[in-house]
Amino acid sequence: MKLALVTAFPPSKVTLNEYGYHLAKNFARKEEIEELILITDETVEEKQLDFDSGNTKITVKECWKFNSYKNIYSIYRSIRESQADAVLFNLQFMKFGDKKIPAALGLFLPLLLRLKGIPNIVLLHNILEQVDLGNAGFTDNKFLKRIFNSIGTLLTRVILKADTVALTIGKYVEIIQEKYSASNIIQIPHGSFETPAEPDFNLPAGPKKIMTFGKFGTYKRVEILIEAVIKLRKTTSEEVEIVIAGTDSPNTPGYLAEMREKYKNVKGLHFTGYVQEEDVPKIFGESTVVVFPYTSTTGSSGVLHQAGSYGKAVVMPSLGDLALLVEEEGYTGEFFKPGNVDSLAHSLGKIIKDDLYRRRIGEVNYKAACSLPMEKVTQLYLEEFKNITNSKLNLRYT
Repeated sequence: MKLALVTAFPPSKVTLNEYGYHLAKNFARKEEIEELILITDETVEEKQLDFDSGNTKITVKECWKFNSYKNIYSIYRSIRESQADAVLFNLQFMKFGDKKIPAALGLFLPLLLRLKGIPNIVLLHNILEQVDLGNAGFTDNKFLKRIFNSIGTLLTRVILKADTVALTIGKYVEIIQEKYSASNIIQIPHGSFETPAEPDFNLPAGPKKIMTFGKFGTYKRVEILIEAVIKLRKTTSEEVEIVIAGTDSPNTPGYLAEMREKYKNVKGLHFTGYVQEEDVPKIFGESTVVVFPYTSTTGSSGVLHQAGSYGKAVVMPSLGDLALLVEEEGYTGEFFKPGNVDSLAHSLGKIIKDDLYRRRIGEVNYKAACSLPMEKVTQLYLEEFKNITNSKLNLRYT
């Protein structure tokens, strides 16, 4: 099988690049894959192909750019030239741009491929029906929200023209099936990027590190975390540090620089900037607790799965997709009221002050992460491609 994977890919900073990396890494290990064709965005640096591909040939086609109007043509041409047997899209609605037309045009590719008879699956990480447009940085205007929702409904119908659309959360499947009467929807969970050997649940010497990881400024806000730690320090003798790991959201450039300046007098506050893939284990390994300072959610959380892989305790807001993930996949943690500094400080304190409790949460999360590694997730996609191919053959001969 020659499989094409349409995705952003490290060192790209475009959303879902890390997920694309781990998809590629695990597809390359599959005996069924003769050639893996990475249909990626263009980057100055070479692509990060630092994994063992065994007997699988890896071909990289850098053929699209964020916000380019030409993406639909250049990606389609690259897929045709590669003679791929099947195509997997690693998507969310703003994958190809944050400008309306380039973002929308790229989402027509699955329909185009289906019309050309090329089997394809869209892995859709979020659905607009579950996105708070204000908190996610789109708009707070009620009239514009109605327009965005109408456009989102239209684009969802376009995406549903793919052979199969895979969603990571069961509730998403129910919502889309009910609203669109769609029969080509399946659930394939997000999965855990890595499943290391059982971690050492003991903490390294030194201050306890409270870490958050992601792209910040829209619905991921670091102010509440910093303010909560300031409050926490008044109630504990534990020495704690704050680690802000990641970058600005594309919609809020300059946000973290503003936060760095605003809180420059806060002791033990560290901004790491972009975290290279090889540095991820160190960032998580040194952390005491991983915090999700979110005001809303836009899909399944890769950070939660990473935290589980490294056996970490987590503190999460009691809302939306994170609560669904905990219910569906067996994760656990301390919850706080979204946007409430006192609530977050209280939840952090319960973990920082009780090491046995911290370990117990970490052990549960590690067990949840081990139950669905990316190796199993990629196998589920291969099985669905087989179903699509068999279905097309049956239609051809009936």
